[in-house]
Amino acid sequence: MLVKDWMAAPVFSVGAEASISEVINLMREKKVKHIPVTAEGVLLGVISDRDIKQYSPSKGTSLDIFELNYLLAKTKASEIMKSKVLTTSPEIPVEEAAMELYDNNIGCLPVVENGKLVGIISDRDMYRVLVEITGARRGGVRVSLPVADRPGSIREVADIIREHGFRLQSILSSNDKAAPGQRYVVLRVFGNGDQAALKKELDAKFQGVRFKGS
Repeated sequence: MLVKDWMAAPVFSVGAEASISEVINLMREKKVKHIPVTAEGVLLGVISDRDIKQYSPSKGTSLDIFELNYLLAKTKASEIMKSKVLTTSPEIPVEEAAMELYDNNIGCLPVVENGKLVGIISDRDMYRVLVEITGARRGGVRVSLPVADRPGSIREVADIIREHGFRLQSILSSNDKAAPGQRYVVLRVFGNGDQAALKKELDAKFQGVRFKGS
């Protein structure tokens, strides 16, 4: 899966001369937290809801509501936008974009192709990716367990699941939080198989097996 499969497009953006009031209204209307600032499709910067929150108190703590609204109406997007912005490409794997967001503690990555802004991918999009690739919205049974970190170990679990009349919806695995020499595996399965018999066989062959769902 690539960034282009999950990014928001077309992008809601403003020009450098737009007021902060316009940016706030656009965020509320479109229910987004990041607004790119562009000029003829070229990315100039990004304004986040955090930028606006940081700007408003610092300038407006001694102002009444009318003065604050006037301040926001006359302040330009170019004055508070972040101009040094990390970007990504539509062809980048979505997990690499997620790593960029996490490692740099940012909420979005504008997607640029041939020098033009073509989309934006945010932490919210990554939540959607996680929900979809795990199959969480589709229900089923979630089976999690540690297995030996060697070739074929996950297949052994998958074969047992199939033998008991279930089909696999998703398989995820990670070394993080697992004991040395092991991997932690999470499988979401569907079907009308014998869940009790499946759990009994897995418990007999593996330790720490957990079932959730029905």
